[in-house]
Amino acid sequence: RRTAPSHAMPSAPPVEKFRKDYKAPDYNVEQVALTFKLQESTTEVSAVLKVKRADAATDSSSFFLDGEDLVLNKISIDGAELDKGKYTWVQEDLLEIKGPLPASFSLETVVTINPKENFQLSGLYMSSGMYCTQCEAEGFRRITLMQDRPDVMATYKVRIEADKATAPILLSNGNLTNSGVLDSGLHFAEWEDPFPKPSYLFAVVAGDLGSIEDTFTTKSNRTVALKIFSEHRNVDQLDWAMASLKKAMKWDEEAFGLEYDLDVFHIVAVNDFNMGAMENKSLNVFNTSLILAKPSTATDGDYEAIQGVIGHEYFHNWTGNRVTCRDWFQLTLKEGLTVFRDQQFTRAMTSEIVKRINDVRVLRSIQFPEDSGPTAHPIRPESYIAMDNFYTPTVYRKGAEVIRMYHTLLGEQGFRKGMDLYFKRHDGSAVTCDDFRAAMSDANGVNLDQFERWYTQAGTPKLNVKKEYDAGSKTLKITLEQSCKGTPGQDKKEPFHIPVRLGVLSAKSGKPLCAESLLELKEDKKTFEFADIAEEPVLSVLRGYSAPVKLEFDRSEEELAFLMGHDDDSFNRWEAGQTLFTRAILANVAAFQAGNKMGLSDALVEAVRLTLAGKDIEKSLQAMTLTLPSLKALAEELDVVDVDALVASDKFLRQSLAGSLKEELRKVYDANVLPKEPFRNDAEAVGMRRIKNTCLQYLAALKDEEAAELCLKQAKSAGCMTDLVAATNCLASFSTAARDEGIEHFYQQAKGNDLVLCKWFTLQALADTDDALKRVDKLLSHPDFNVKNPNKCRSVIRAFAENLEYFHAKDGSGYKWLADRIQEIDKFNPQVSSRMMGCFSSFRRFDEGRQALMKAQLERMLSTEGLSKDAFEIASKSIKG
Repeated sequence: RRTAPSHAMPSAPPVEKFRKDYKAPDYNVEQVALTFKLQESTTEVSAVLKVKRADAATDSSSFFLDGEDLVLNKISIDGAELDKGKYTWVQEDLLEIKGPLPASFSLETVVTINPKENFQLSGLYMSSGMYCTQCEAEGFRRITLMQDRPDVMATYKVRIEADKATAPILLSNGNLTNSGVLDSGLHFAEWEDPFPKPSYLFAVVAGDLGSIEDTFTTKSNRTVALKIFSEHRNVDQLDWAMASLKKAMKWDEEAFGLEYDLDVFHIVAVNDFNMGAMENKSLNVFNTSLILAKPSTATDGDYEAIQGVIGHEYFHNWTGNRVTCRDWFQLTLKEGLTVFRDQQFTRAMTSEIVKRINDVRVLRSIQFPEDSGPTAHPIRPESYIAMDNFYTPTVYRKGAEVIRMYHTLLGEQGFRKGMDLYFKRHDGSAVTCDDFRAAMSDANGVNLDQFERWYTQAGTPKLNVKKEYDAGSKTLKITLEQSCKGTPGQDKKEPFHIPVRLGVLSAKSGKPLCAESLLELKEDKKTFEFADIAEEPVLSVLRGYSAPVKLEFDRSEEELAFLMGHDDDSFNRWEAGQTLFTRAILANVAAFQAGNKMGLSDALVEAVRLTLAGKDIEKSLQAMTLTLPSLKALAEELDVVDVDALVASDKFLRQSLAGSLKEELRKVYDANVLPKEPFRNDAEAVGMRRIKNTCLQYLAALKDEEAAELCLKQAKSAGCMTDLVAATNCLASFSTAARDEGIEHFYQQAKGNDLVLCKWFTLQALADTDDALKRVDKLLSHPDFNVKNPNKCRSVIRAFAENLEYFHAKDGSGYKWLADRIQEIDKFNPQVSSRMMGCFSSFRRFDEGRQALMKAQLERMLSTEGLSKDAFEIASKSIKG
């Protein structure tokens, strides 16, 4: 018997892996047969692996298998048990079987694992009484010995045996081939997946689950049986997910010609899950937060997120499963591409412009800071210590923007041609980002060699724009210049290939003076010339946000206000307003720092007044146009983040606009109140709630009795979770009795529902109150809080780290509190702890006092005995800078 080690960092430094060192394996597992005998504390897993030696290997080559946190009871080859001298653990999670070995053979193993004590939630674990798995990126090795790498693709046959009373539902990948009853109250199910897949796509679920069923008829007229499973008490919250799944299946056929390939498609909702969802072949496993929805528990944002993630995981069937990654450095090959696909799906299902704005807001709030910090990395990283740390906004969000640039450069038809060639060449294979780029290039006959720099270089480029107009010759010259600051390990950047969509507009009417252009900047600097431009124009640059860059363009407040009202590109209308808000806030930051009085321009007040009065504007877009940039995005505009000045300036602008436009805000609020019944989540109703609650947020900034009464009235009369959350979020930052009344009212609605309780926790963790840390710390001992549940952790601990003013308290109390939590969580769930560790990564961006306090906590955590390699990697890179 041999116990494979756990996740704790060994005494030797953790091993860093490099993309340049990739080597194909000497052996490949081609078929896997597994038998699970499920018991909470002692699950036995028997495996039979059909192995074939690679042509380039010799019979003396060793065979390496990954294994972690398991007890090896038996190991044999072709039925002959191996002597102990034949195999050895050469690393903490790597078993070597020494050569000589046959050209092909069967490896049989029996291991024991403990799902009940697996709080890493990686491998096979328990959640609310059910067994479930999470194998991406390297969790399969916690189930049994295997080549746990994405370039080893095998077919799987799975037999599951379990107690029928406690686990009547037994699920795995592929199609059900057999089931029956065994002795002693046991039963079994056998599943077979005919499509070769890497081990990270394996899944097993067993438990007492309820479900809903439906069917989908593919374009080739095949019927696919659809089932979504959850705890029995949650079955009434599955209908939206099913509707979303059917829409995703239909959209993928229409947009990309991609049809589903098995007889069944199953989804299971799980309470304890480290990530959002997982695309296991035919058996998706979802965090309950991204599957369960009904009006009394889910917000409009939840509904949209569920639809998008349902689409994302389904779309992985082709972009990730049928064609997968050669190695984990290629993660953006599947994730960046599939995020782009789910974004396009959501745009088709909802509002194209609102979705685009939301995506850019998220990019700027979470990816731009990563790109400017010590953990900056290209979308295709060159190295890692813990692969779980690279499920990042850069790989996902920036990766999607890179795919979007292909779409912009090649056009919709050209992009589709590239996708078709990609599938034709690589279906059933594990490939690289270079293979995808080659398919796009070859299908369209264009050279995309320079475009590779988006894969190899970290950092957010700056795009500087200068305009020169000659009235005599009616000639317009536009000079584009790019630059990019150095990032860790990359001091110098080569020019990127940047697509810039450009509109040339009349300064009188806002109408186009010429057709929209697509400028391609490949040099450090280039001037583009336009003839026959009748008047000096106003430029609409980077339309639709055609590249993930920071725009530097000197424009007057009047010009921005003009674009905000007249640009026919809706994204740039919104962008002009965001630029006006940003300028106002940053000007007040400077005033605050200088000890001067902060101010608000009449032009900005008038621009907001006109937006409030707009009749033709889509209501969701109207709400977004009125929403200030996030504090995180604003912090990116500062060389040194002055927390006190930034928070004060943000509050001043909100309160000043609310005070100047109180009557208009209340009028728009009242005009968009919907009746409680029937609930609607169509675009019009969602837009009405968005603009109403945006106005409420402004009015609540005044912190007066009238605002408190309005918020409390909405909370108590709310007919849906969107309105309840919006009102209580506002109330949480009041210091009156209405605050406590509103929070207690929300709790009474939330009791017994974990997802709604998470919302209740979060609105308190984000509240603007002087005793914020004291209140948040108290939540940790609340009977509904569970530190071992990732959703609960994020709702309190991670949420407080987003509370800029109080997490960054000058005395460092917020930093110490978070570090204490990280040390506690790291002992059982390194994936969650390392993500929280990232809250300290940007410490060099702050003033010297806060820098020192954050660095001290990083050093304290690094000195912790048994620190996981996940947390070690983030902390050490943050310190190194």
